[in-house]
Amino acid sequence: MKKEERQKAILEYLAKEHRVTSIELSEYLSVSEDTIRRDLKELSDQGLLKAVRGGAVAPSPIPLHYRKREKHDIENKKIIAQKAISYLKDGQVVFIDGGTTSLALVASFPYDLKLTVITNSFPVASLVEDLPNIDLIFAGGKMCKTSFTTSSIETMDFFRNFRADVCILGICSIHHERGITGILYDDSMLKKNMVQNSNFVIALSSIEKVETAESYFVCPIKDINVLVTNVSPEEEILKAYKNTGLTIL
Repeated sequence: MKKEERQKAILEYLAKEHRVTSIELSEYLSVSEDTIRRDLKELSDQGLLKAVRGGAVAPSPIPLHYRKREKHDIENKKIIAQKAISYLKDGQVVFIDGGTTSLALVASFPYDLKLTVITNSFPVASLVEDLPNIDLIFAGGKMCKTSFTTSSIETMDFFRNFRADVCILGICSIHHERGITGILYDDSMLKKNMVQNSNFVIALSSIEKVETAESYFVCPIKDINVLVTNVSPEEEILKAYKNTGLTIL
């Protein structure tokens, strides 16, 4: 089998299984583990998978730029938002990040909901300003034009001034062993900061992000209280998360 055919087979296998080991692939393709390791490195360098110790996991399928993400998977974001809204109560202080699923949740807020929202997202701030009973506190700093958020040392320092009742975390990738990870370093560090300064963390994730991983670590699964997806909690792919005691909606 030629290298191109072998690497295509690896990606197809990974798309089906979400995680593979070098031993599995070696047996599946009848080649040495050294050959598989070289293939995984090449594919990882191309951004087509995430090489991990002993194998690989799938990367996040989500577009990087906000303008593309806001048009991606709109109906499933609405499903997630409707599930998550039940956790928000009058009087709470809520961190909301710059994810487009987080934005879908804000778009579903009842008109009379009374919250203090602390965010670094320009789109979230724009939606919130029309809700009369929500106090908005905006985290300033350097603007990231890819995500339409602020993310800098100043932004992280700002979030440390608060202790939120709830953190709404729109995530890029989640894996039952590697935790929550992100594509952008600054954004991932900011999400980590938000998690560390919150009493209750709600992670919002479409099922296509589950069992994927990226380069920058945000937090382990144990730091999340609830994972909200667009599918039934009984889906097989979510079993490993339920086994950790994580609440899944």
